Amino acid sequence: MAQHGIESVLVAGRGPAACAVIAACSRLGVKAVAVYSEAERSARHVRLADDAVLLGPAPAAESYLAVDRVVEAARRSGAGAVLPVPPALAGNASLAAEVAAAGLTWVGPPAEVLERLGGDGVEPASEHGLLALVTEEGLRYPTAVARDRAAGIARVSWTPDPAGEVPLGAKRLVDVGWRGLVTVGVSEDGELGEVAAGFSLDMAVLERAHRVDAVDLALATAAGRRAPRRRTAEEHPPRAAVAVQLRSTLAPGRAGRVTGRLPASGRLRGAAGETELVAVSGYDPGDRLDPWYDALLTTVSAGAADTATAARAAGVALSDLPDAGVPHDGAEVCAVLDRLAAGDPAPGA
Repeated sequence: MAQHGIESVLVAGRGPAACAVIAACSRLGVKAVAVYSEAERSARHVRLADDAVLLGPAPAAESYLAVDRVVEAARRSGAGAVLPVPPALAGNASLAAEVAAAGLTWVGPPAEVLERLGGDGVEPASEHGLLALVTEEGLRYPTAVARDRAAGIARVSWTPDPAGEVPLGAKRLVDVGWRGLVTVGVSEDGELGEVAAGFSLDMAVLERAHRVDAVDLALATAAGRRAPRRRTAEEHPPRAAVAVQLRSTLAPGRAGRVTGRLPASGRLRGAAGETELVAVSGYDPGDRLDPWYDALLTTVSAGAADTATAARAAGVALSDLPDAGVPHDGAEVCAVLDRLAAGDPAPGA
């Protein structure tokens, strides 16, 4: 059954984030078409999808990030929509324009809005931010987020306590025509910084905090329909959430092979109530870790009554890992989670 009138989607991306989007499409009854390079013909995101289309050679500039190849893949597959996963694609104004010109639905902000706001697809680098769904009616599910960063990449994100007020400038996103999911950087004095589309690590924080499906929200907004109704904040108040990334630490340009199983999703019940744990891996045991691409292995997110409980749940999922077959930064990530679980408001410091 078509979800929000969209029957099939070309999922433009790879790795754990693309796997998460494809799994969501399956739950929603939407046909998911994956894309892949010659180096990833049997990648996990390809295996999960209903169909898959080859983009081109291994270099990302000639495959995953090539606008003409992504649009042509959508045409060939018969998909009715294109959902860009990483900010580098979701913020690409040229790709948004080409998708629209091809008569396909672009799952993201309009090309002219991306062009006006930069359209470079850079994920916000600030330590504080705001997540939301932007609709004609205003901001939905506004979620403050704090980040611990390593080498410029967010490796742990969480809901700060207290969350603070939504910056006044965020409401201007509605007026300028932004529609869909948004990640905004916020300075220490509350001013808005970089604005990005796509499914960054932070979006898992919004999902766990509000018990929503970001893909469902994105498809509804792209189709011009109201986002699925959820319980109001009074009926079902937002909870604390934490999201982390586990990355391989193999030397640049060096390939590897995953031999151990990565974290799995589940629900944990403790003294503070039920904790939801969601883990999405980009690899299964036996999969090759290709040196051409980002070294992200898996993402783990947790929603709980408080941030400390969510951090502990994510920490347990990572600390119980068997030998994965490739070196990773699990120890460093767990150290951040331990400090967060102990109540440190700035665990990356």
